[in-house]
Amino acid sequence: MKKLTNQIVVLYLVLFLLINCSPKSKVEEELLNERIQRIENGLQPDLQIQGDTIPVYNLEERLKELGIPGLSIAVLNNGEVEWARGYGMADSTESREVTTETLFLAGSISKPVAATRTLQLVEEDRFELDTNVNNYLVSWKVPDNEFTQNEKVTTRRILNHTAGLTVWGFPGYDKGDTIPSVVDVLDGKGNTDSVRVYKEPGESWMYSGGGYTIMQLMITDIEGRKFPEIMQDAVLNPLGMNSSTFENPLPDQYHSLAATGYRTDGNEVEGKWPIYPEMAAAGLWTTPSELILWAKEIQKIHQLKEDGILSKETVDEMLTPGMNDHGLGPGVSEHTFGHGGADEGFRANLIAWKDKPVAVVIMVNSDNGSIIQEVLLSMSKEYQLPGIEPKKRTVKKLPLQDLEKFIGEYNFPEFGNIEIIVKDNGLEAVADFTEEPFILLPESNDTFFDKQNGEYFTFLKDSDSISGIKVQNYEAKKIR
Repeated sequence: MKKLTNQIVVLYLVLFLLINCSPKSKVEEELLNERIQRIENGLQPDLQIQGDTIPVYNLEERLKELGIPGLSIAVLNNGEVEWARGYGMADSTESREVTTETLFLAGSISKPVAATRTLQLVEEDRFELDTNVNNYLVSWKVPDNEFTQNEKVTTRRILNHTAGLTVWGFPGYDKGDTIPSVVDVLDGKGNTDSVRVYKEPGESWMYSGGGYTIMQLMITDIEGRKFPEIMQDAVLNPLGMNSSTFENPLPDQYHSLAATGYRTDGNEVEGKWPIYPEMAAAGLWTTPSELILWAKEIQKIHQLKEDGILSKETVDEMLTPGMNDHGLGPGVSEHTFGHGGADEGFRANLIAWKDKPVAVVIMVNSDNGSIIQEVLLSMSKEYQLPGIEPKKRTVKKLPLQDLEKFIGEYNFPEFGNIEIIVKDNGLEAVADFTEEPFILLPESNDTFFDKQNGEYFTFLKDSDSISGIKVQNYEAKKIR
C-alpha cells in the first residue's frame, strides 16, 4: 500500500510539472516573439541630423527599400543562442530564401577567427608573439628594407595592425580566374600590390589584410598542412562551427547552402561569389548561428576567467586594446569586442559585449551593408546595451566664400585622389576610390560630414590656407 501511495505521489508530481512548465515555455516563446517583432519594427537610420524627422523602419521593408536581397541574424543572450532568423533571398534567380543554415562570406571577421589558431600556436610554444616572423616563415620571407633595420615585423604587430605593412584589403577573384598562390599574392602577382613594409614596424597603426596573409602562410609553414584543414581541426570543429569552412574556392558540397553575392545595383557578383586565396584575411564561409559560437567562447573565457579554446591569460591579451582600439584579432572598445566584414557582394558584423552575456552577428549578401547598423541600433534599445549609438550630426550654414576655400584636389597615399567642389550648401567629393560622388555637409568651419554615412572629414590648415584632409587615421595632402 505504501508503495502504491509513493507511485501516486510521483504521478501527481509529474503531472504538476507538466501542467506548470508547458504554459511557461509557451509564454516565454510568445515574449521572445514580441521582442523580435519590436526589433524588426524598430530600425532607425544610423545618421541622424538635428532638425530632421527620424524615420522608423520595418526590417523586411527596409531590405527592399535598400535593394539588399537577404539578411541573416543570430543573437546570443545569457550564454545561449536566444534566436536566429533569415530574411529575404539567398539567390533571387533561384528563388532560394535565406535560412539560418545559409552560408555567407564573413569578410574580415575571418581575421579574429584565424587569430585564434595563431594564439593557440603561441600557447603551444610553436612561436613567440614578439619575434621576427621571418624566423618562422619557410616558403617566403618578408623582404627587409630601410624600415626594418631597427624594428621587425612580428606576429603581435600583424595581429593588431602595427607591423607597417601594405595592402589593406583584397577584391577577391572571379570564377574562371587564375587563382594565385599565397606567395604570389604576397609578391604582387595577383590583383593587388605586393605586401611590403612601408614604415617602421610598431610606429603607428595601419589596417593590413596583407599582414594576415603573411600570418596565414606562417601557420601553414609551421604546421605543414593546408590552412582550411588546420582551421577546421583546431578552431571551427571544436567550437561547433561544423558547417563553416575556410575553403576557397568554395567546394561543390556547399554551393546549395551558399548565398549569392550582389552589387549595390542588384547585379550578381561574377560567378555568384568571389574567391579568396587570402583566407585568413577574408575567406571564411559561415552562418551567423555558427559564427556567434566563436564570440560565445571568447566571451565565456573572458567573463568566467576559465580556460577554453584559449587560456584566460591569452584572451585577456587578445581583448586588450592597442593602437586605434585594436586587440590581437578583434577590435576592442570600452564595452564590446568584435569585427566587421566586407567581401565583394557581402557585408557582416560581429559584436560581443565584454561585461554582458550578449552577442550578435548580422550578415547580408550585398555590397550595401547600411541596414546592419540600423538593426544593431534597434537591438541595443531592446536589450539595453551600451556602446551602440547613432551618429548625431548638426549642419552649420557657411557662406559661399567660406566653402570655396576647400575647392581643390587632394591625395590619399593609400587610396588615391579626391576632388572637392562646392555643391548647394556644402561640398561634393569625387574620389578615385568610390563609385559615386558624395556630399559633405559642414558641422563647423573646418569639419564636414558625409551626408550618407556621417563620416567626418576635417580640413587641415597651413597658416591660413587649406593644406589637406583628415578622415579617421588617414590624411590627404592638397595637390592642386
